[in-house]
Amino acid sequence: MLNYVFSFYYVKLFLHLYQISDVAFYQAQIILIFWNVLNDLTGYFHSNFKTERYLCSHLSVLYGTLLHVPAFLLPWFPWKVYEEGDWLSALHLVVSLCAFDSTLTCLQQAQCTFFAETVTRQESRLQLIKVKHVASLVGSTSILFCGLISNNLEILPNFQSVAIVMAFLAALSLYSGMYYMRYFEPKRSTEENFFLESEQDFTWTSVVLFLRQILSQKNFYLFPIMSFLQVFHLTFLNNFMMIFAETLIPGNVLSSSTRSIMYGAGFICPQCLVLMCQSWLKKFGYYKIILTSFYLEGTVSIAMLLLGQYYYYCLAFYLIIIKVIVQASFCLFILPLADLVDADLLKFNRQSSLCSVIFGIHALFTKPAQSLAPMAILWKLREYGYGNSISSVPVDLRDDVFNLICLVPLGIAIFQILVWSPFSIRTKADYTGTL
Repeated sequence: MLNYVFSFYYVKLFLHLYQISDVAFYQAQIILIFWNVLNDLTGYFHSNFKTERYLCSHLSVLYGTLLHVPAFLLPWFPWKVYEEGDWLSALHLVVSLCAFDSTLTCLQQAQCTFFAETVTRQESRLQLIKVKHVASLVGSTSILFCGLISNNLEILPNFQSVAIVMAFLAALSLYSGMYYMRYFEPKRSTEENFFLESEQDFTWTSVVLFLRQILSQKNFYLFPIMSFLQVFHLTFLNNFMMIFAETLIPGNVLSSSTRSIMYGAGFICPQCLVLMCQSWLKKFGYYKIILTSFYLEGTVSIAMLLLGQYYYYCLAFYLIIIKVIVQASFCLFILPLADLVDADLLKFNRQSSLCSVIFGIHALFTKPAQSLAPMAILWKLREYGYGNSISSVPVDLRDDVFNLICLVPLGIAIFQILVWSPFSIRTKADYTGTL
């Protein structure tokens, strides 16, 4: 709920309402890239080499989780009435991005550790994905309600009120989740704790060896590359879907409420699709499902490019479809990532999995895409003339933006097909049968 609202609205908020300068926006994203590196190193890597590795034992994760709600509220309340290019709005963006990302890392660490280490059976993982997306389905409705109540961010006080309500609901959810997660922690004997304590010294002196072993496997660099492209694509859609729709679809074609429903569908439908595809996942496996999604992305992009930009309803439907496919397939990425953890555990006969290290390497590869995507797209939009003080959208700008929303998904889909095709872990038998 919080992550969807944050990623969908913060770009338009700072560009349009707070009128941050382009240079300050780029600087904030660059700072976020370096912050992510430090955040992931101290979060994922440090977590893996502690004796107590489970989430509910970590004070850092505890405090990070509790701070996630106030971090979410940071961007929606301006520190003063900003003027155009105000330096304080730039500082506001930097603090908001870094605070939200740091606390989100704690939650992602919790999810990844629980998924890979506590839930080891493939059937249980599929069941966990189903339960997770039932909750995500409820949370994804936040985009719909925010859009309808705030007139798509045009009425900021209404948006702020909705954000406070969501923060309260999120705090209850996070607290209850952390409380009940304690019952899933494995109980260790005194001998096991002593073994883990002695193992810690060995782990710290062998971290370089572990990294070399992990990175020597072909799948471990194929998957992060493919995941980087997916995060870039998803960020491209999340951050700029409103701007694309406002630029390409006239206001007299789609009303504000209809646009809110359209934006909400882009977040609600992926959760429904994942829930409906549980039987397909069991029958075909995640490898074929993800590969098929890439072919679908390329196909619909080509179809829309051939159809043209003046079929406005088709264009709106295209934006929803491409968002649904990208979001739904991304929801499955935790399955191959968990299998990578299991494969590494078996291949090198480890006493315990390097879950957090592998997730940390993955995060180091993919997190920069969350900053590079808004930088690259905003730069292209400014190059096309977006943001000039004119009453109507120029035809050339519409042409360029239309080409952008068709060619970027097509190009990413082609690269992902090339990278994902050689990925060799397609079922659990691919790494358990030969070891």
